[in-house]
Amino acid sequence: MHDSIRTKLLQDGYVILDDFLSDAEVKELKTAGEELTDDLPEESSRTVFSTTQPKQNKDKYFLESSDKVSYFFENGAVDESGKLLVDAKVSLNKVGHALHLLHPTFEKYTFSNKVKETCWQLGFSEPVIVQSMYIYKNPGVGSEVVAHQDATFLHTEPTELVGFWFALDDATVENGCLWFAPGSHRSGVHRRLIRNPDPNSDELLIFTAPAPLYQSSIFQPVPVRKGTCVLIHGQVVHKSEHNKSQHPRHAYTFHVFDKKRAKYSPENWLQLKEGYNFPALYKSAPVSDV
Repeated sequence: MHDSIRTKLLQDGYVILDDFLSDAEVKELKTAGEELTDDLPEESSRTVFSTTQPKQNKDKYFLESSDKVSYFFENGAVDESGKLLVDAKVSLNKVGHALHLLHPTFEKYTFSNKVKETCWQLGFSEPVIVQSMYIYKNPGVGSEVVAHQDATFLHTEPTELVGFWFALDDATVENGCLWFAPGSHRSGVHRRLIRNPDPNSDELLIFTAPAPLYQSSIFQPVPVRKGTCVLIHGQVVHKSEHNKSQHPRHAYTFHVFDKKRAKYSPENWLQLKEGYNFPALYKSAPVSDV
């Protein structure tokens, strides 16, 4: 089993682990995600997250979210003043990026024995948690996520990044399941999003290269049942479509890398406060060096 999961990840760039979570566990996670919508930010601080029109690249709220529970709205859910145009319960794109540290339910499942066992099967010696997100993908407003590699945003040298993606609803082609380009992880890192070294620019983050043009024919849809865990290699190209259905496609996801075999880039958009490390999988809080 140790070899089979890692072999499958290195072969295809992703692994499907059916029934990773029970129905009761899915319900607990989804309830926690839904409850986050009861405490939305004020209108003046509603930040939109979009992969097609990335306004967050100019927003300090996004840049400084590594140790907070931050709220990001769908592009069509708020007007320019931050006023909601849709029901608050379906307005969010995602909440992140420190749910694994600051929310007991998400901490519980991030640091679970199942996750530890999976990382062991992947051959990780010192896995650490980089960031976490609850993704809503609500009916009608759940937006497209353009084709990308996670290593574009969370780069390690060498690439030892793996995403854990928990389906909290049945993910279908209609409601925006993941699509993968199998084997694309073997083509290197195509571009990176880094902190802008120019302090005078209003662009806080910049891409190191234009967006690659991927042929639609290389992608395969990967519909999964709720409770499934999808492992995502940091370099595999993947995407999801707009939710055109009447059904939600909630998911909880976090990223792990092996600290023993890889170094996290100081150019990445997500950085911890000085003196802190990413929490080891066997701990539930960041460890200070000070």
